[in-house]
Amino acid sequence: MHYELVVRNATVIDGTRAPRYGADLAIQDGRIAAIGGLDTDRADTEIDASGRIVAPGFIDAHTHDDRLMLSAPDMAPKVSQGVTTVVAGNCGISLAPAPNGMRAPVPVPLDLLDAEGGWFRFRTFGAYVEALRAAPPATNCALLVGHSTLRVQTMDKLDRPATRAEIARMRNLADAALAAGAIGVSTGLWYEPASAAPTEEVIEVCRPLAMRDGIYCTHMRDEADRVIDSLEETFRIGRELGVPVVISHHKVAGTPNHGRSAETLPLIEARMRGQAIGLDCYPYCASSTILSADRVAGASKVLVTWSKPHPECAGMELDAIASRLGVAVEQAIETLLPAGAIYFAMDEADVRRILAFAPTMIGSDGLPHDAAPHPRLWGTFARVLGHYARGLNLFSLETAVHKMTGLTAKTFGLADRGVLKQGYAADLAIFDPATVDETATFARPIAPAKGIDTVIVNGAIVWRDGKSTGARPGRVLRRG
Repeated sequence: MHYELVVRNATVIDGTRAPRYGADLAIQDGRIAAIGGLDTDRADTEIDASGRIVAPGFIDAHTHDDRLMLSAPDMAPKVSQGVTTVVAGNCGISLAPAPNGMRAPVPVPLDLLDAEGGWFRFRTFGAYVEALRAAPPATNCALLVGHSTLRVQTMDKLDRPATRAEIARMRNLADAALAAGAIGVSTGLWYEPASAAPTEEVIEVCRPLAMRDGIYCTHMRDEADRVIDSLEETFRIGRELGVPVVISHHKVAGTPNHGRSAETLPLIEARMRGQAIGLDCYPYCASSTILSADRVAGASKVLVTWSKPHPECAGMELDAIASRLGVAVEQAIETLLPAGAIYFAMDEADVRRILAFAPTMIGSDGLPHDAAPHPRLWGTFARVLGHYARGLNLFSLETAVHKMTGLTAKTFGLADRGVLKQGYAADLAIFDPATVDETATFARPIAPAKGIDTVIVNGAIVWRDGKSTGARPGRVLRRG
């Protein structure tokens, strides 16, 4: 046989948690055509993977790449660490629909996608999907429509529950988004645009999920003192709608809550017996979002990631900024706004316990438009493989790959992805198991991972020899 591409001498980890094995892989027409001994077969392009792992391309379960896919379609922060599919539109924030546009200043946290508002140009979700199809990025994407975006587009005031008429308009927008290509609805009930929304509003806005086979993903109302109440609210929404739910970036934040993952994980496990529940986690003790005084109060250290009035402060510690300005921290915050920050507020033991929990997927939650982003943007997947799997032996390499691939594809209903199997989409990550690791740090956060040799999306090589190839074969994926 003659194929477009053959990967030879591979050690295959297939995404199912099965033990690794040796094989060659053939790719034709964007799909895996054969796996096995292909010594007599030839190809237009051949890759020698001796001493390397060949795995399914990683699926980033939690991103804010809505704009990045259009503004930097090579997707270097993601493909450089082996990611071939991103789930975008999380935390209630999506770039579309924006039938009324978006004026500056953009409400927080929607400004994490675009502080000026110009990228909120897609009046319908369908127009956004068509833009991605017309000018594809290097990665595939699965898209969520954001509840906070719907609120901002529908309501005159956000500090109250929506009226029946407003709920109806949001529900219609959500239904249209799902029909156009969204796989689900996300909420960010912790954030100001949605924090006043009662549970009943969320349920009513999300009604189309049941009819459209959608999924509900949530940045819960509280990940600190009231984390249990917030989990129960999440489970209730899923039960009443009859749809799967995903707990975004599960954590227990703040010193008083350190250790409480020993309480939350058994609760999640118990509820999983009666309904479809997923969760993701990023492998760091620090979170990253907008800068605000109440969030600073629960952190042991704060790094500023961007500031519109003071861009020179990006990457600096908040305490150092306050000292340089000769003001109290509270006044320094006001001076910097609008701004973003990294908050050190989690305990490493909780992070490890959540990562090791069998149903936990891996999601970066990276913010690609921050001037000094959290290193998770460039380092998440390599850090799991290098630091946690190889370095700490928290789990096997087969399990680590499964958390990034097969588990994520199954949870989000992405057919023919996440597993190396004949007939499946040819999304592959080829890496050196002895050296793969992050190089991004909090001091130097923009740096490609090491040990990632080659990344293939739908049969096309998008990353090789430490740089993007320029190929942009990504597709918009649907559930089922």
